[in-house]
Amino acid sequence: MAATAERQAHFLLRNLGKADRAYRMLRDGDRVAVAVSGGKDSLALLQLLDRYRRTAAVSYDLAAIHVRGDAGGVTPAHQPLEEWLAASGLPYRSVEPELNAGDRAPLGCQRCTWLRRKALFCTADALGCNVLAYAHHADDVAQTTLLNFLYAGSVYTLAPVASYLRDRFRLIRPLIYTPESEIARFARASDFPPPPPPCPRVSDSRRAKVQELLRMLGPDYVRQVRANLVRAGLDHTKAG
Repeated sequence: MAATAERQAHFLLRNLGKADRAYRMLRDGDRVAVAVSGGKDSLALLQLLDRYRRTAAVSYDLAAIHVRGDAGGVTPAHQPLEEWLAASGLPYRSVEPELNAGDRAPLGCQRCTWLRRKALFCTADALGCNVLAYAHHADDVAQTTLLNFLYAGSVYTLAPVASYLRDRFRLIRPLIYTPESEIARFARASDFPPPPPPCPRVSDSRRAKVQELLRMLGPDYVRQVRANLVRAGLDHTKAG
């Protein structure tokens, strides 16, 4: 399985490198914290960025941050993930979002996202990191493009690179050109730990409805629609 994972990583790193070069995501001396949810995408990103350091044109440090919590509230430590992170040899922190007295579960998606992002930025700062890496992939970009078109009348999508707090932090998405199916194959070969329980609100979201709509397109989505949505979304977001 290890040899299979190495071969698959070789091909995945091509798309990661393409994204890095297109948007200058990684810069010499960066300290990068990967937002690790415990799912296959974030674990794959952590491993790929670790491998990418062998051949990247720049030198950067790497760490992982796991936020324990979702719309249902703060969750206990997920032991399989904690053990996997400890065995990775990379610095990591497992933290809880800071809830206010008025916060009651289940949290709204917007409030949950804000609390989790705040926890990520605060922890990245404590680790001395200036870059936060998210594991959004090509299918996430395509879904977001269609989601914004249907519900907001625009085709903006996930930004490949964004700056926060007066350029104190840079957020990057190195997997924007990588299909989820390829990440899933890499995850199976890599023997990742089981993910934490899913958020209780995930099936009720607008994104879930868009995912189902795209699944109905079958092979047309894989052959043509995904690439068109990714290109349209990224081009429009870059121009904006």
